[in-house]
Amino acid sequence: MKQLLLGVNGKPVLEEYEDQPLQAGYVRVVSDYGAPKHGTELHGYEKDPFAKVYYDEDTHIFRPREKELVYDGRSGLGNMWVGRITEIGEGVEGLETGQRVAGYGNLKNTHTVKAEDVLVMPETMTWKEAVCYDPLQFALGGIRDGHVRMGDKVLISGLGAIGLMAAQAAKAAGASLVVVSDPIEGRRQAALENGADMAFDPTKEDFGLILRDKTDGIGMDVVIETSGNYKAVEQGIRALAYGGNFAMVGWLGECHIPINLGYEGHFNQCHFYFSRACSEPNNDYPRWSFDRICKEAWNMLCKGMFSCENIVAPVVEFDTCDESYLHYIVENPQESVKMGVAFKNV
Repeated sequence: MKQLLLGVNGKPVLEEYEDQPLQAGYVRVVSDYGAPKHGTELHGYEKDPFAKVYYDEDTHIFRPREKELVYDGRSGLGNMWVGRITEIGEGVEGLETGQRVAGYGNLKNTHTVKAEDVLVMPETMTWKEAVCYDPLQFALGGIRDGHVRMGDKVLISGLGAIGLMAAQAAKAAGASLVVVSDPIEGRRQAALENGADMAFDPTKEDFGLILRDKTDGIGMDVVIETSGNYKAVEQGIRALAYGGNFAMVGWLGECHIPINLGYEGHFNQCHFYFSRACSEPNNDYPRWSFDRICKEAWNMLCKGMFSCENIVAPVVEFDTCDESYLHYIVENPQESVKMGVAFKNV
């Protein structure tokens, strides 16, 4: 059996492993499908952003580490898996062998998981819907933090899996106009196929000005920014209406380019929210928590409320996923949206 790791040479590598005896309270799953999490994993792939700092849960700020972490090159690559239960540990109730389940973990042939951590899939649920569970959590958090309401005009900036799910969530929330922006044509097309009304290439069009004209000079009520790109932030604020809401969902890295927030930033008087669904307490605490966001996201996917077929693309074979990871995620991200992985046993 093999699993995908970030090797000591800094490149993805498939390495062999052996399963240990199953403990009480655990189940073993054979993987059928899986998917990485492109944006977040790349932060760790390029360099560990938390090597020199750690997040203080008490004060909610980052503090310097007394000793910098030493990377050991054994990090697992991959975010979610879908498979079938093959073995059940002592004391586990409510699950049975052969049952289709999903969960978190790197790309590997088998997973040994606490029984309470598996997500049971209904018969009607596709594997692509299941692996879109994680991006929907953060899309839903952005929609809530941006206060999207029925009749709003919403811009989704960045069309990775989170952005594509956010565009559909905005429609489901009652937005009268959903506009998307991304430099990659295939991603724009996927958004339009899934219900977005308009799509722009931010490298070629001043869509902030265009959207002013198309909204009688008002602009967009809400911007959900998922790319983590500083120019996208600048463009989003330019498109935002006076007093509009800007939800910053994407993980911003260090800023190495000049950005202009002067005119629109000051004159539009926008409300800016840094949105991270898993940061507790949630902005709507105590009514909403990350646990509630997760449960609602899973329930919506189980009901088939989102189109995920063209989001999980391309789908590659596990036996060559080390090469595919390097090609589609690291070197040529413009050729993929959210890479899926199929195992031989399906």
